[in-house]
Amino acid sequence: MAFDLFLLEVIVTGLLAGVMYALVALGFVLIFKASGVFNFAQGVMCLFAALTLAGIMEKTGWPAWVAIPLTIGVMIALAWLIERLVLRHLINQDPIILFMATIGLAYVLEGSGDIIWGSDVKVLDIGLPQGAVDWLLDTHNFYIEKLEIFAAVIAAVLVGVLAIFFQKTRIGRALRAVADDHQAALSVGISLRTIWVIVWSVAGIVALVAGVVWGTKSGVQFSLSLIALKALPVLILGGFTSIPGAIVGGLIIGVGEKLAEVYMGPLVGGAVENWFAYMLALAFLLIRPQGLFGEKIIERV
Repeated sequence: MAFDLFLLEVIVTGLLAGVMYALVALGFVLIFKASGVFNFAQGVMCLFAALTLAGIMEKTGWPAWVAIPLTIGVMIALAWLIERLVLRHLINQDPIILFMATIGLAYVLEGSGDIIWGSDVKVLDIGLPQGAVDWLLDTHNFYIEKLEIFAAVIAAVLVGVLAIFFQKTRIGRALRAVADDHQAALSVGISLRTIWVIVWSVAGIVALVAGVVWGTKSGVQFSLSLIALKALPVLILGGFTSIPGAIVGGLIIGVGEKLAEVYMGPLVGGAVENWFAYMLALAFLLIRPQGLFGEKIIERV
């Protein structure tokens, strides 16, 4: 019974960790699905959003309910600047050029965050629940963090809202049209510039949610931007264009790396959790490169 309970605890912990990864992956999927751009800067956007929120609260002493709307405004303004200064000059360019532009954007955002808010680790406390779920720990010796349960609820809400947004709204359909063909979207009167501002604004808000959860968990520090690297295997498994796929991929990665660390770690000297996700993604690329929920691309030659 003790073994079964321990295994269950490992699986549940992995599922909840996977939700944390999926929150970051959602931002990648959102931009790629709507514009065909792989935004390498999404992880840094999480960092920048969390830095901005923590910085506003630290320097002004304002409560979270005031600082969060201000941070959302900053992320929307950032989306407008990105469209104005970068994206509008790259319409109909090759995807690799847009990808390289987002790499440059990542370094600009990271440097700007350092200059504006400083490089010290910041404590982010907006009242989210933390610590273990007491009754599970006391009655069953079962450890689950309240913050991770909160993240799972938030992720479920985000997936539902984004799915409705893409499938049921006029703007969502326009976003998909832009992703399919920039020129065709322009020819039917869709404003590419407006669409890009909208999708980058929504991705910025998703980045804020992910940044708040991760910042609350481990502090707002510049290593936060590295969580984008863990989101890449999630995207490979789930598919770059699927919002539900980001969640499923995150859950698979989260559970897989926890189980591998517990049961494989002692055999290979530990630290399996650091590389297991990438090895799983590499194996998956050989079997199903479009991901579990991704669309298979067939090109005529």
